[in-house]
Amino acid sequence: MSEAATIDALLAWASDELAAAGVASARGDAAHLIGHVLELGRGEVEAKAITAMRVPADRVAEVVTLVDRRARREPLQHILGVAAFRGLTLAVGPGVFVPRPETEIVAQYAIDALRARPTVEPLAVDLGSGSGALALALATEVPNARVVAVEKTPEAVPWTRRNVERLGAGRVSVVVADLADALPELAGSVDVVVSNPPYVPERALPRDPEVRLFDPPEALYSGTDGLDAMRAVAATAHRLLVPGGTLVVEHGEEQGSAVRRILAEAGLRASATHPDLLGRDRATTAAR
Repeated sequence: MSEAATIDALLAWASDELAAAGVASARGDAAHLIGHVLELGRGEVEAKAITAMRVPADRVAEVVTLVDRRARREPLQHILGVAAFRGLTLAVGPGVFVPRPETEIVAQYAIDALRARPTVEPLAVDLGSGSGALALALATEVPNARVVAVEKTPEAVPWTRRNVERLGAGRVSVVVADLADALPELAGSVDVVVSNPPYVPERALPRDPEVRLFDPPEALYSGTDGLDAMRAVAATAHRLLVPGGTLVVEHGEEQGSAVRRILAEAGLRASATHPDLLGRDRATTAAR
C-alpha cells in the first residue's frame, strides 16, 4: 500500500499484515499505529474508519513504515515511544524493560502497604526501577510518600531519570546503584521495598519475540534458576526495612514457593504469594 487510501482500508490492510506476522493484538496495534501518525486515539481511528476518511499518500507511507517495524515484532511501545502503566504514560525505548500489565498488581500490593504505614511521610524503595513504573505509581497514588528509585544499568538509567523528571519531580529520587548493596544510609528506615527483578533462568528462551529480541537481557535473566537477583533483593530488603515493613516482589508463575523460601532464608516473615488478574502466581509479599 503506497497511495492515498481510506482509513478503513488502511486499518484492514495493517491488521492483516500484523496478523500474518503473528501479532496477537493485530487490529488494536494497527489502530494505535495509524493513530500515532494521524494524531488520533485508537477509538477515534475506529470511528473515522466508519466514515471512510481519506488518508494522504505521505501519511499512508508513514503508517506502512511503522507497520513493517511492528510486523518484525518490534514492541509497539518502542515504536510509539510510550507505555501505559496504572494511568501513567511512561517514556520507553531500547535499553529499558517495557512495563507489563501484570506488574500493576505488584504496584497495588506495594501501594496498599505504603498507605497502611502509620507515618506521616512513609518511605519506599524500588529496587531495579527501569522505566520507573513502580516508583512513580507509588509516588502518584500515595502522594505523602517519599520514593527512591534504584537503577544501575547504563542504558536504563536515562529512561528512569526522564520519567522521574517528567512525572515524579520532588517525590521520587533516582539513585544509580546495584540493588545488592544500595542505600546503606537508609538501613532500617524504609517502610516498603518493591521490586520487579529479572527472574528468567539464563537458559530459558522467552516465547514472545518482543521479549526475546528487544527487552534488555539484564532485565530478564538471573542465574541458572532465574532467582539470583531475587536473593539479592531479599537480603537488601531485610537490611533496609523497618520492623513491620513490607517487601513486595514480582516473579514467574512457577516460582512462588522458591521465592517464599528465599525470603524466609533472608530473615523475612509472613510471606504470601498472590495471583495476577489471570490467576497466575505473580507477586509475593513478606514482612520484616
